[in-house]
Amino acid sequence: MTDTTTARPDSTPRKSLGARFVGVLLSPRETFQAVVARPQWLMMALVVILITGGTQLWFQSTEVGRQATLDESVRRVESFGMKVSDEMYEGMRKSITEPSPARLAMSAVSFAVIPPIIWAILAGILFLVFGNLMGGAGTFKQMFAVMVHSSVVTAVGTLIVMPVNYQRASLSSATNFAVFFPFLPEGSFLARLLGMADLFTIWWVAVLSIGVAVASRKKTATAAWVLFGIYGVIALGYAAFMAARS
Repeated sequence: MTDTTTARPDSTPRKSLGARFVGVLLSPRETFQAVVARPQWLMMALVVILITGGTQLWFQSTEVGRQATLDESVRRVESFGMKVSDEMYEGMRKSITEPSPARLAMSAVSFAVIPPIIWAILAGILFLVFGNLMGGAGTFKQMFAVMVHSSVVTAVGTLIVMPVNYQRASLSSATNFAVFFPFLPEGSFLARLLGMADLFTIWWVAVLSIGVAVASRKKTATAAWVLFGIYGVIALGYAAFMAARS
């Protein structure tokens, strides 16, 4: 069922950058109505990139962060059933703990370039699903603006999680459901599935559902069912695949 209550630009109050940032967290529906009415995304994209990229670069610049990144890289390789040899470990250690200026520059560039590419891909998928397949309204630009603004949640999550990871000296998420079940065997299907259920990811999907509903003029429940369904399928598939490879 289509919701035709989306406000037009001339009837929706304009919101400042700061108001939109806070609004995504506290009053997402009202904020996304303003975003859809005037799909301006560039400044918000810069803010999100600066927060997430800056926080991650800070973490990587510390000794704790570099060691945590090395440990996580080893863990990921071993999760595929591979054994990390001494030579392989030394190569990974030099690459991560003794990065060259070119590698540091490449990391900084990737933090700036990769997010817009991901946003564009996801916005295109959402525009295809909710627009072409489900007969919703909205344009690609509106969906892209919604995607960018919803990323405020992940930016705030990065600000909160990275200092916690620094204290824990670990890159493993401190906000996923697996931390409440430490007795589960590491690498098991259930442990990996719960590890995919991250609090900030769930919050992001919920906020994105509201934005997609406003942009496509669909009910929020419909958008939430679709997005959480996709999230669930990805989580189940990843957990099953990784558990089988362990």
